[in-house]
Amino acid sequence: MGTDYETDVVAWASEQARLIRAGRFDLLDREHIAEEIEDVGKSEQRELATRMAVLLAHLLKWQHQPERRGASWEVTISSQRQRIVRRLDKTPSLRGCLNDPDWWADAWGDACDLASAETGIGMDKLPRHCPWAMATEVLDESWLPNG
Repeated sequence: MGTDYETDVVAWASEQARLIRAGRFDLLDREHIAEEIEDVGKSEQRELATRMAVLLAHLLKWQHQPERRGASWEVTISSQRQRIVRRLDKTPSLRGCLNDPDWWADAWGDACDLASAETGIGMDKLPRHCPWAMATEVLDESWLPNG
């Protein structure tokens, strides 16, 4: 093998692709290829978690700061919902994340951190767990929390 995975992952990836296309499977760095494929799935999960955290943070802000509600918050809420639904439609296996308590706890924790940092509301004032139903509230395009 020419390019070391640890030295230049981009050059390594190009080389691995060339080897696959040339049918030189005996020269492939199988272990690192497997890791990279697994990382693709993790990247999709991270993107979903980030979008969910932004959405939930804005829903928290909407609920806890009614005097600051505005069009920009509504746009962010709407666009994150649309992007989450689109991602779930394109990659249906990601729906499993929504039922994973650990993934959900991380997304909720990130949302609370964002909302607290952006509003000054103490973490002790925010719910420990998401109080909203995923399908009928969080992802419902017409739903907003009362505040």
